[in-house]
Amino acid sequence: MDREGTIQFLEKHVKTEVLMRHLLGVEAAMRGYARKFGEDEEEWGIAGLVHDFDWEIVPTPEEHPMYGAGLLREAGFPERVVRAALSHGDHTGIARESLMEKTLFAVDELSGFIRAVALVRPDKSLDNLAPKSVRKKFKDKGFARDVIRDDIINGAQQMDLDLNEHIAFVIESLKPVAARLGLSATASD
Repeated sequence: MDREGTIQFLEKHVKTEVLMRHLLGVEAAMRGYARKFGEDEEEWGIAGLVHDFDWEIVPTPEEHPMYGAGLLREAGFPERVVRAALSHGDHTGIARESLMEKTLFAVDELSGFIRAVALVRPDKSLDNLAPKSVRKKFKDKGFARDVIRDDIINGAQQMDLDLNEHIAFVIESLKPVAARLGLSATASD
C-alpha cells in the first residue's frame, strides 16, 4: 500500500476534517521520526495515517482499533502497519515492541495537542511555538481535555526521549503540513 492508495482508503472511511487533520499530523510526525531513525518513511507515514481511521465508524469506542484492524487487513495493509495501529492504545493489551509502534504511541496524542495549542495562538501557527508554551498548556486540564497527557509523557519515556526535545521535534515535523492541518502557513510552507 502506498500513500496515494492509503488516502483513497481513508476517503472511504474518514467522515470529518477534524479526524483527517489528526491523521495527517500523526503521519507528518511519523515521517519525521522515520527520517531521523533511518527507517522506512513511507511505511511509518502510512501507519500514522491509518492508526485512528476507524474512530468515527467503530460500533463502540472500546472496539477501536480492533474493528479497523480487520478492515486494514482486508484492504491489504502490511501486518506491521496493522500491528502498529493495534498497539497505539493501552486498552488493546498489545505491547508496543517495534520502534515504529513506540513512535506511533509517542506522537499520537502529542501531535493533536500541539495543533490545539497552535490554534489558540493569535497567529494560529507553529511559528516560534516553543516546548515551554506547549508544557504550560499541558498543566491546564480544561484545555484539550480529551488529550491523554500521561500518554504523551509515557510515550517520550518509552522512547528514552527528553520531553522538551520530543515536543520540539514534533513541532518541526508538523510545520511542512501546517496549512493542511488548518494552521496558518509558515515561512517554510
